[in-house]
Amino acid sequence: MTDEQPISRRAARDTAGGAEPPRPTGIGALFRAHPMAWLFGGLGVVFALLGTGAVFAGVAFASDPVAVAAPTTAPTTAPPRPTPSALPTASRLRTCSVAGPAADPRLMALTGSVVRFDNGEALWDHGASTPARTASTLKLLIASAAVVVLGPDYQIATDVVDGSTPGTIVLVGHGDATLSALPSGRDGVYAGAPKLSDLAAQVIAAYGTKHPGVPITNVVLDASYWNMADRWDASWKRTEQTQGYQSEVTALQVDGDRADPTRETSPRSTDPVGRAGAAFVAALQSADTGGVVASTVTTSSGSATAGATSLGEVKSQPVRTLIKQMLLPSDNTLGEMLARNISKVSGLDGSAASLQQAIPSALSRLSPPIPAAGLTIIDGSGESANNQVPPATMTALLRQIQAGGSNLDLVRAGLSIAGQTGSLAGRFTGPNAVARGKVAAKTGWIDTEYSLAGTVTAADGTVLEFTFYAIGTGISSTAKAALDTLTVAVYNCGDNLSNN
Repeated sequence: MTDEQPISRRAARDTAGGAEPPRPTGIGALFRAHPMAWLFGGLGVVFALLGTGAVFAGVAFASDPVAVAAPTTAPTTAPPRPTPSALPTASRLRTCSVAGPAADPRLMALTGSVVRFDNGEALWDHGASTPARTASTLKLLIASAAVVVLGPDYQIATDVVDGSTPGTIVLVGHGDATLSALPSGRDGVYAGAPKLSDLAAQVIAAYGTKHPGVPITNVVLDASYWNMADRWDASWKRTEQTQGYQSEVTALQVDGDRADPTRETSPRSTDPVGRAGAAFVAALQSADTGGVVASTVTTSSGSATAGATSLGEVKSQPVRTLIKQMLLPSDNTLGEMLARNISKVSGLDGSAASLQQAIPSALSRLSPPIPAAGLTIIDGSGESANNQVPPATMTALLRQIQAGGSNLDLVRAGLSIAGQTGSLAGRFTGPNAVARGKVAAKTGWIDTEYSLAGTVTAADGTVLEFTFYAIGTGISSTAKAALDTLTVAVYNCGDNLSNN
């Protein structure tokens, strides 16, 4: 360390012996003169700028979206939207209305259905899904069930077998109401029906061989194929019997129990089995030429012994014929007999109550099956107001009848033709005659209903299936003409038929 004092820069320069150089001017001179001031000032400016930058950077940072860490779960994919396998076809706009004829007060409460035969498209729906009474259009269900269960060639037999004691024979019925007491060569209502005279001739020959010298003295009448007590429904009016539209439903009877076998409508008795027995005894006596039959023959009720020897048998016309004989004149007795045979062949007991199972079950065997929903089957004739069939169900069956599969062509052949055959022969008159020959249908009538169900080939060539039920207490026969007019309106509209 030294005790010398520092000298000034100027003195040092002087001491260095040189003249003083020119002094700087401007910013440089100012910086040289006040270096510390400049230093601290510069630092202030820097800090000021840094502060301002931080503010703006903060603003910018706050203004930008905040980066968020991506989720670690896998992205989800929206399920595919269901699409129809085929795009729906556009429905044509139909403009032809039958609202006027459908509102005819003669029809009272009208329900019905009209569909195209080819594709089943519903063109007119008036309570079509609602079960309703059918009257005799129910016979379309019975006829269809008969060809399914019994088959077209099924025949109903009437037999005679040997009795349990000599001199006794048993006449056994299985529900052939066509069996006729008329002489050979003479037809009654049922053309080609089996004859009691033929059966009697067989019996005399067979019995005389087996029991020579022992005459027939007693004929047991066996009508037990179904319960004899189950022969008249409580919902039927007895006037149907006395006026000649319906016989009691017994498994043994002749000529539909008519007082006049040649007339469709003829009073029926209260003892069809007894009437059949008396007619058979008369046939036996008429055919006997060798004393095989006693001069006096009694009848009694009973049942054949299992395994008894057959003495003779006759058979009805096949089902294919019986269906037409039922449908064309709307024969109630044949409807009941076919229905009871359907039940028996289906393994049921032949009762009226069994029809609720037997008929829908038979129709379920069609392809496509006829739905059982809404069906109430009380009888085989349609006489009961308690029968129920939705119009849409009837129309669905008519489509199959028109197509003719499963032997349903036999049912189609039994439909009446407007203005030409069956129960429609005298209908479709006046302005409605335009549809004569173009409507094939089944008619129906009970005290509270008139109905019509079938096929119409419209003016434009479209084939339509239809069902109309006109229902109401006090409905009159003028409803038939109103139904014809409604059907003709459908005929005129054809494929342009509107549901409005």
